[in-house]
Amino acid sequence: MNGALVSLMLIGAPMAAYAEKLAVVDMGAVFEQIPQREQVTKQLKSEFGDRMAEVQKLQDELKGLLEKQQRDAQLMTDAQKTDLVRKMESLKADYQLKGKALDEDLRRRQGEEQNKLLVKVQKAINDIAKKENYDMVLQRGAVIYVKPEQDISSKVVDALSKGQ
Repeated sequence: MNGALVSLMLIGAPMAAYAEKLAVVDMGAVFEQIPQREQVTKQLKSEFGDRMAEVQKLQDELKGLLEKQQRDAQLMTDAQKTDLVRKMESLKADYQLKGKALDEDLRRRQGEEQNKLLVKVQKAINDIAKKENYDMVLQRGAVIYVKPEQDISSKVVDALSKGQ
């Protein structure tokens, strides 16, 4: 038992000696606070705004037809009911197709923009780590406790805010 404890201490001792200066970064908080996130949101809205509006219009039309069907069902002839159902089915298929395509394209573009931001965040973290001589920077989720002064998240946000 003592041998195992001594072995564990010997293995841990070099690691403790090496990791002299550690920092932690909360990537989630950084991404929430950086100004580039708002720019990306605006860019994606302008890029996909027309398609979003078209899908919303289809959804509104479909909702209007459904309300008409429920409201006027008693007054409609069988032919009118059939025409309305066909129109609703056609509109629903168009809505689903365009909505799915929009969702896939938007998700792909968000991923691309997220990756661009990740590169910038990583560069800012590396610059801060080099400048302040940190031996290691860990993600906040990887540690249970860290002293607040070892959390460099706000420094990363500041660096990205200045370097827009």
